[in-house]
Amino acid sequence: MSEVKRGYVRPLDLKHGRVDMTHGSGGRAMVQLISELFTRHLGNAYLGQGNDGAVLPAAVLNGKPARLVMSTDCHVVSPLFFPGGDIGCLSVHGTLNDVAVMGATPLYLAAGFILEEGFALAELACIVESMARAAHAAGVPVVTGDTKVVERGKGDGIFITTTGVGVLPDGLELGGARVRPGDVVLVSGSMGDHGVAIMSQRENLSFEASIESDTAALHGLIAQLLATGADIRCLRDPTRGGLASTLNEIAGQSGVGMMLHEKAIPIKPVVAAACEFLGLDPLYVANEGKLIVICAAADAPRLLATLRAHPLGVDAAVIGEVMADEHHFVQLTTAFGGRRIVDWLAGDQLPRIC
Repeated sequence: MSEVKRGYVRPLDLKHGRVDMTHGSGGRAMVQLISELFTRHLGNAYLGQGNDGAVLPAAVLNGKPARLVMSTDCHVVSPLFFPGGDIGCLSVHGTLNDVAVMGATPLYLAAGFILEEGFALAELACIVESMARAAHAAGVPVVTGDTKVVERGKGDGIFITTTGVGVLPDGLELGGARVRPGDVVLVSGSMGDHGVAIMSQRENLSFEASIESDTAALHGLIAQLLATGADIRCLRDPTRGGLASTLNEIAGQSGVGMMLHEKAIPIKPVVAAACEFLGLDPLYVANEGKLIVICAAADAPRLLATLRAHPLGVDAAVIGEVMADEHHFVQLTTAFGGRRIVDWLAGDQLPRIC
């Protein structure tokens, strides 16, 4: 008679298994899910502490005390898998970028998962592996997290919340309130790729050329921009609401207006065609790997050169300038020589986009 292994627990069936309510109960099944999936792929010394929070080193940058930046973001994108990415890598990139556009170097991530009963463990494993690849590539570990399970029909498979912590050197100040008339507006590449990739997948549409999400971590590119010593006023990643809404937000913060030039704004022909087909304005469509840079005019040429020298900025362009305007309008000179106001997005033309 063979000896029964004391405390033996059957491994997770990642191929055929499903999330059930015990995976969020706080008991053995939850511990098993964490250890065999989350810790296996996202594990590191901090996550391995296994406490309710992670104990992290004090904020020091280049041997000097520095300020901390923290940002959190919820990810409810539908579908979960889309051309060029999935909710896993998106949840890493989105939060890293929110920290990085503050001028901070991202150091740590926390991740919270809300899982729906019945969600396939195979899909969950793919998502966690994608998160792990994105975090490893960015050099930013997931150091703590949480898992909850809701009853079948009360979720949509999986929602992920990520929180990022970064360190900001003393003396560096970036923000929407620092923009001044005469400044120049640059973007790091083509607009609308992410939102159109989601919509084409959601509507089961195909186009002659493939459209992939631009989801990417921008902190490496931002570090190179900051290293130039240029007078950068503000950095933003134009996610929900796209370029138009982001620039309206900045214009309001600084009390200025902006004039954009339609011909200068990079938009891929296939994205423009898809937007026309879907009835979307690409200026309002979300991006997940693009950067807006607003800087002093004298520094625009070298920042443009720095952007174009980086793989994530090869299509960078100067798209407009900041001007005095008591109404804080963002305007656009069209390809036909006309002029129109690029207003705030009204409603939500692309729900569940990130």
